[in-house]
Amino acid sequence: MAADAAEEIRGTAHGTAPVPLSVLDLVTVGAGRTATDALRTSVDIARLAENRGFHRYWVAEHHSMPGVASSSPAVILAHLAAHTDRIRLGSGGVMLPNHAPLVIAEQFGTLEAMAPGRVDLGLGRAPGTDGATAAALRRTDRLNEGADDFPQQLAELIRFLDDDFPDGHPYRRIHAVPGPVQATSPGGVQSAHRPPVWLLGSSGFSARLAGTLGLPFAFAHHFSAQNTVPALDLYRESFRPSAVLDAPYALIGVSALATDDEKEARRQVLAAALNMVRLRTGRPGLVPTPEEAEAYDFSPMEEEFVASWNSNVIHGTPDEVRSGLDDLHKRTGADELMLTANAHGGDVRLRSYELIADAYGLPTPA
Repeated sequence: MAADAAEEIRGTAHGTAPVPLSVLDLVTVGAGRTATDALRTSVDIARLAENRGFHRYWVAEHHSMPGVASSSPAVILAHLAAHTDRIRLGSGGVMLPNHAPLVIAEQFGTLEAMAPGRVDLGLGRAPGTDGATAAALRRTDRLNEGADDFPQQLAELIRFLDDDFPDGHPYRRIHAVPGPVQATSPGGVQSAHRPPVWLLGSSGFSARLAGTLGLPFAFAHHFSAQNTVPALDLYRESFRPSAVLDAPYALIGVSALATDDEKEARRQVLAAALNMVRLRTGRPGLVPTPEEAEAYDFSPMEEEFVASWNSNVIHGTPDEVRSGLDDLHKRTGADELMLTANAHGGDVRLRSYELIADAYGLPTPA
């Protein structure tokens, strides 16, 4: 790993933001919109994020969800790399048990060749979908095996990324290309640099593993808020300095939506919450409009879920969102805040990031 790995991991806070701000994109598709529309919005948000000083832009792997068009992070990241110049791009994350480690090493080696020095490889051990879809992805119904084998799969992937299987290993003569082997081949001039590996989690397992290995850690606060502080504490307690980091570095994913009007923010997050209600009850679909959500007859149980879900969504006017993010940072001590804006319309999501950037006085394009 290159000596500047820590510099790539640790971002710089801009304006009055307490820590670096980044973007997590689920490439959400609203009712009446297409995946093409959603992907165009992703390009627009990535460009805005780059111009306003956000540190990185990650795409999350999900499957069999009509309202989430991010089933192929590597493909989307290649598209975003072609439309940006500086912002870090990565997976938040690729679900390792769904893929052969060699395939991931090849995909992210290719991305690194496309966007040298600005690619992150975030890895998760959940399937990113329901059990039946996970079985279809993996061609097996032994789903627990993938999660249980995560440390071994991770070790294998890192070996492929570094091209350093020991002599006698069955994969010793197998190389992930593009990758370091090209720099050591006769006439090789390619950089041996490879993307930094992050571990993602929503509980303590990956927190402890990331700490033990001295890797950066990303926690899914946006859907597991009750576990955030315990997981970050466990990560920091478990941390052992490595060639990658000499001290812990943890970011948290945060649902945050800013609008010009507080009432509009409530309308938008209600629609996103209805989408989650349908997903959790086996009825996944496109993200509904605010009008559909307002007309929906929520059951008492659904109302309870919506209230709980939205209590962890920081939303409102730009000042309210800034205050909520500042408070969350104080409570968690996170080294970076990665914001995800869930709303029906791409224009609302784009506007939210712009308003948050303005609220923190982030740089504006020349």
